[in-house]
Amino acid sequence: MGGMLERLRGVPAPKPVLSRERADALTVRQREILDELGRIFDNGFVDVTMAELASQLNCSLRTLYGLAEGRNELVLMVVDRNLRSVGRAAHDAIHDDMTAIDATRAYLGAATVAVQDTTEEFARDMATLQAGMSLNAGHSDYLVDVTRSLLDLAVEQGEIDDVDTAAVARVIAGLGRDFARAHVIPTLRESPKKAADDMVDVVLAGLRRT
Repeated sequence: MGGMLERLRGVPAPKPVLSRERADALTVRQREILDELGRIFDNGFVDVTMAELASQLNCSLRTLYGLAEGRNELVLMVVDRNLRSVGRAAHDAIHDDMTAIDATRAYLGAATVAVQDTTEEFARDMATLQAGMSLNAGHSDYLVDVTRSLLDLAVEQGEIDDVDTAAVARVIAGLGRDFARAHVIPTLRESPKKAADDMVDVVLAGLRRT
């Protein structure tokens, strides 16, 4: 299984919004502010000013501008920070005694936590932010690449037939993102995460050799 983990480490991750140096230099208060901003942005952000954010956070405008040049950059920082945290947890969900297919299911199940609490308001506003869409696309592509690596290993180990792993990875790794779109959320019977997890199970069950 060491080969699996080594293979995943070779998949290039998207460039972070905050460099490692800047992230490491954040104060405790700045980290708290970023956490609180995530909850505020859930209600939508396009109509919220920096002054209003400072008021809700009970901090100064200077403190906010010390973090970012404006509201949209704060949004990108919050989203990227959350996605990277979820990504680390997804990697940690893979254990040495798993088959490649079980690792795929565990990885995607942990990754869809990113869309678990997505609100219609946030999804709607995020769709208007071009830099935000690019950020999400970079993380989605990374998710696809990791999933494809796991599926390639499943083929090599004879766990599934020799399918087009790039196509399968793009379908199942993109479910959470697609189900978390503002116009899709209200049409689902379950949360975007639950819907995505269920569909991943269906696809992987169909791929597994009997």
